[in-house]
This record gives sequence, C-alpha cells and structure tokens, in this order.
Amino acid sequence: MKTHILEKPFCLNSKEIEKPSDILPHEALLRIRNIGICGTDYHAFKGHQPFFTYPRVLGHEIGAEVVSIGLNEKGLKIGDKVAVEPYFNCEKCQPCLLGKSNCCENLQVLGVHIDGGMAEYLKVPLNKLHTSNILNFEQLAMVEPLSIGSHAVERALVTEKDLVLVIGAGPIGLGVMLFAKLKGATVLVLDTNIERLNFAKKQLNVDFTFEAKKDFSPNILKEKLNGLLPSVVFDATGNQASMNAAINFVSFGGKLAFVGLFIGDVSFHDPLFHRREITLLASRNSLPEDFTKIITLMEAGSIDVSKFITHRAEFDDFPFKFNEWLDPKSKVVKAMLAI
Repeated sequence: MKTHILEKPFCLNSKEIEKPSDILPHEALLRIRNIGICGTDYHAFKGHQPFFTYPRVLGHEIGAEVVSIGLNEKGLKIGDKVAVEPYFNCEKCQPCLLGKSNCCENLQVLGVHIDGGMAEYLKVPLNKLHTSNILNFEQLAMVEPLSIGSHAVERALVTEKDLVLVIGAGPIGLGVMLFAKLKGATVLVLDTNIERLNFAKKQLNVDFTFEAKKDFSPNILKEKLNGLLPSVVFDATGNQASMNAAINFVSFGGKLAFVGLFIGDVSFHDPLFHRREITLLASRNSLPEDFTKIITLMEAGSIDVSKFITHRAEFDDFPFKFNEWLDPKSKVVKAMLAI
C-alpha cells in the first residue's frame, strides 16, 4: 500500500509497504479516505515537535471506511464511515482510571508515538472509532482537530458570562473560538496575522479582533471592554513569548489555559498570579465525549467545517504540496488530503 513516511526532519518520502493483516478481535481495518494536515505534522517536519520519534508515518485527523472487523462488539458494519480517536490509552494507569484517558501515563498518539494514518489502510482499536453515516469523510477528518478546542473550552468551564480571549488564530485557536461562541461567551481574538483575524471575524463571527503588535497591552483590551479584562484566556500559539505574556491579559479571578505547547519553560510574575488568584490550566488532546458531541453537532448542522478547509490535495501530491503549505504565503488554515 502507499504511504508517506517522515524519515527525519525535512525528509518526507513516499513508500510502498505491506498492507496491515491479522486483524485482532478488538480491532478494525480502515480504508483511509481523508486526512487533515495538522500543526503537529508541520512541527514534526521541522524537528520541533515534543514527544516525537523518527521515522514516523504522520497523520491523526482521519475520516475512514471500515473494511474488516475483528470480534465486533460495537455494532460496526463493513462500509461504515468513522472518525478516529487517535489517542491510544492503556486503561490501567491512574488518569485512565479517573476518566482522564487524554493524559494517560502510557499514551500513544497516532502519527506521533506510533505510525499514523497517512497510508491507504490502518488498523485501529474498535473503541477508538466514532461512526456517522450522515457525515462525509472530510467532515469526519475534522472531528479530531475540533475536539482539541472543545476539550479546552470544557476544561475552562466557559459560560455565557465569560469574556474569552483566544491568542492565536490557527486551526486550534479557531476551534476554541467556535466552542466558546457555542457556549454564548463574548470572544476576542489576538494574532499577528491580519488575514487570520479577518477569517475569524468572517467565518466565526467573533466579537473583537486585535492585531498583536509590539506595543499591545492589556489597556487596549480594557478600552474595548469598558475597563474589564478577559475572564478566560486561551493561548493556542505554542510560542514561548506569547505564553509568558498571556497572564497579563487575565482578569482578577480569571483563568489561563495553555492549549499550544513548545519545547521549553513558561515563566510569569508570581505576585501578579497570586494577586489576581488566577487559575492556570493545561489542555491536552481530548476525550471520547468530545468526539460524540462534535459529530452530533455536525449532524444537526450546528457546525459547518467546510469554512475551515482552505486547501486540498490528492494523496500522491502530498510531499510536493507539504513544502508549499509550510510557506505562510500559502495562507493555509486547514489542508485536507484525499486518498
């Protein structure tokens, strides 16, 4: 079968490998139909992705078709369309037993710790499949990236009373905005990229957008918010300088949630942190219930993912397109491969 393998940073090769066989009772064999390109893939290509090992088949945003089933305990059928939950947890460690499978101590993520979906076929545990025969394969491939924003918003317990600032208008930040808006919150966006800000305003109807300039300060937010500061701040940049500065924008009694990550240390002024009694949160991956919720919302027409997908390519063209999409001039929001 055809596959793309990231051999090492900046070295992406196309190869023919053997199709998976010997489906175990708890597994299904999937024919991959669509796969989204994520920031994780870009960072891994550049050698900047934490927890990553080479060589690796990339890809964890998957819309697929069931072609073979082991011992069927979920009522799946051959031909079913599924989204894949790419977080393989051990089900035995402390966080797993507490219902926090997203931060399993032995977590293996498709396309990061183990080979992912950038291939024609993939074996996946049955309990990691989420079915919808209403949605198309592109929609199903968008469930996982949206689940990151869904989980972050649930972690921060956002309500309609909150003033929410999202720093970073990339795909993950856009997902945070989407679910904060669905909660009824007032949503502000801060980014260096004017086009991304305009996209957030047009496609997600955010309430305020701000360009992140050198002289940007909390006072600029206060001017727009009648002297207030955001009660919840999400940093979705994965940028050290941004994450260090984000605490300055949080209101007294507010929350700061880090959705993006980088290889390094975050630091902030402790007296500010204590004086405002800020709650600091990390948000990692997502939970099964996020997948269920998103599929339900998509099926009801409450989420339109077509607005997120700005670039498409065929599977064979990916190595050439990937270099193109790495260039900011390409203006990629979300790229999608068809296999």
